[in-house]
Amino acid sequence: MTRLDTDGYRTRLLEERRRIEHALGHLHDENPGSIEDETDEEAAGNHIADVATVTVDREVDSTLEGNSNGLLTAIDAALGRIDDGTFGTCARCGTAIAEERLEAMPSATKCIECKRIEERG
Repeated sequence: MTRLDTDGYRTRLLEERRRIEHALGHLHDENPGSIEDETDEEAAGNHIADVATVTVDREVDSTLEGNSNGLLTAIDAALGRIDDGTFGTCARCGTAIAEERLEAMPSATKCIECKRIEERG
């Protein structure tokens, strides 16, 4: 395998990190306070369906936030692997992760075969 362009991957990972942080900031700006605060305000004069809509919207946003935080964790771990020289090495079998896989998912920790084994259970 050729030497990986870790600087290029670092740049991509940092750009993705900034994009996710921006999206999280937007979620927080759009939904200040707790869901209880918003549903209490809505319940004061609105129909129960309106309160349900607010609740579902906030739950979707909460799920998006959780997924985004998971991606940030994966990105930080990939940046750490770049720093310690283990980026591009499968965490399970120790072989090189194909560049095609890293291009598609720079935060990948396993080669495609080990990932398939993991997903099969």
